[in-house]
Amino acid sequence: MTKKIVAIGGGENGRKLKDGTYAKYETGPIDEEIIKLTGKEHPNFLFLGHAQPIDHQKQYFKCMRDIYNKRYGCAYKTIRSDELDNEEKVDKLIEWADIIYEGGGNTLDMIEMWKSSGFDKKLEKAWKSGKVMCGVSAGGNCWFESCSSDSLKIKYGPNQPFILVDCLGFAKGVFVPHCDEKGREESIKDLLKGTDKIGLLFSNCSALEIVDDNYRIITSDASNHNIEAYAKKVYWNNNKYIEKFLDLSDNLKPIKDLYKK
Repeated sequence: MTKKIVAIGGGENGRKLKDGTYAKYETGPIDEEIIKLTGKEHPNFLFLGHAQPIDHQKQYFKCMRDIYNKRYGCAYKTIRSDELDNEEKVDKLIEWADIIYEGGGNTLDMIEMWKSSGFDKKLEKAWKSGKVMCGVSAGGNCWFESCSSDSLKIKYGPNQPFILVDCLGFAKGVFVPHCDEKGREESIKDLLKGTDKIGLLFSNCSALEIVDDNYRIITSDASNHNIEAYAKKVYWNNNKYIEKFLDLSDNLKPIKDLYKK
């Protein structure tokens, strides 16, 4: 089966803000590509949202329903994080899904929950069976060997550092979302020093699409972030820090090229 991942570096999804207004919907071209990868006009969309606390998940579910069900006509279902022990329900929903999407939030706690519950193995089976595995921020992080995460900042406050978190390992590399935001690029330079790891840096409104042994970058309008969406790979080589912008053309490229130094 063709294995598919779409890892989104960030971007607003039209969510309702605290002041009652709505954020801009920025990820349209990426969402459309996720749907296209299923080969179906109206695929089955399963949203997780497990990187958020349980009391925040309901609002997130509504926001994603507005996109994938109301905007694009996908059948839409969810699994709450407190339902992971209901193995019969979880297995049935994963089997039903064409797309499995995780949202943003606390990567560290989410990965720990998935591994302790065995949900990580169910996701791996889904990926190997050809379902589109995707998500934004924490939901982009999770598919890689590791990621740069702000989980400690989320839990304990802004003075905490960015950290490396071991993830599911479906794809190689260290995923770095929101790399256009303050502190992200500076921190990964330090986190990678002394390792042979490759960092994959994705700005808001950019995403990495991996289809079997090929990849490409998808972007959308990032003007609300005062940038043009971009992606880089970074690594240390002979005590020198190397940064290379990734090609934004639509052409699929060999995944081995992404990991070349």
